[in-house]
Amino acid sequence: MVDDFDLAEFLHMLVDHCVDLLDVDAAGVLLSDQRGGLRMAAASSEKSELLEVFAAETAGGPCVECVRTGEVVASADLTADADRWPRYAAAAEACGFRAVHALPMRLRRDVIGALSLLNGEPDGMPVESSQLGQALADVATIGILQQRSIDHAVVLTEQLQTALNSRVIFEQAKGMLAAHSGTMTPEEVFAALRGYARSHHHRLSDLARQVIDGTADVEAITAHGAS
Repeated sequence: MVDDFDLAEFLHMLVDHCVDLLDVDAAGVLLSDQRGGLRMAAASSEKSELLEVFAAETAGGPCVECVRTGEVVASADLTADADRWPRYAAAAEACGFRAVHALPMRLRRDVIGALSLLNGEPDGMPVESSQLGQALADVATIGILQQRSIDHAVVLTEQLQTALNSRVIFEQAKGMLAAHSGTMTPEEVFAALRGYARSHHHRLSDLARQVIDGTADVEAITAHGAS
């Protein structure tokens, strides 16, 4: 980890790599906040983001249960498990997902969140994919907790809260860029924002703040999405 480590970008890389490596349709991350609740911290698509936000706000579903127990919680067919998670299963179906595999983000006894792997069709996730997904979740957890070798408690209260607060900033920036372009979807806007930040060596969270306060080149950012 380096001085300009961006936790928000780190978590988005995690969900993107899960989609690329694990043959899943989408992925999302829920993290514990300072009040002991859960909040959506990263998602690979707008639909998975909606589902993660719903799970956090209703405090139900496999990912929430995964955080509470510290154990893997999975459903190969949410329709068949509708009695267990009725509200979550209905929301997942509305978002186009039929299967979920929730992996704990845990270091020893400390569970800081969950990584959700989502599929649009009922599935039985291969053991190898589940193991690799857990390995990615474990590495991400260690990276978060040991970033800059800060005390564990300070990381939980400051670093994780910063990542969670960044979601509000990202949503505001996405809305402003989408309104400016007039044609781009929220996913396209966020991809353009991330791409521009990477190509110009900006921190993603800093660039989002610049969009909000009017100091960013929104024309260049939206144009980057079309390139």
